[in-house]
Amino acid sequence: MRVVGGWPFRGDLSMGMCLPCLGGPGNDLSTSPDRETRRRELAEAAEKRQKETTYRGVKNPQAVERNKKNKEMEKQEMRPSPPGGEGGGGLKWQVG
Repeated sequence: MRVVGGWPFRGDLSMGMCLPCLGGPGNDLSTSPDRETRRRELAEAAEKRQKETTYRGVKNPQAVERNKKNKEMEKQEMRPSPPGGEGGGGLKWQVG
């Protein structure tokens, strides 16, 4: 190996030929995982980011979830059930 312009130079490689996609050896580059593994890793990372942004600034996320659930239950209890069973709407047609 010789030094050309302050940079180490291997005579067998021309500029840009160090990558396998350009026709060079590129033996020292790591191989990427298969598509399914990569997809799973990306999905896990996205889930983690979403959780982090959802609970940003919240000290106790479990308490927030419990409060949400309790409020939803209270809303359901406050709703009046329709008279005459489900879907009745309280209106009846009279023909006559």
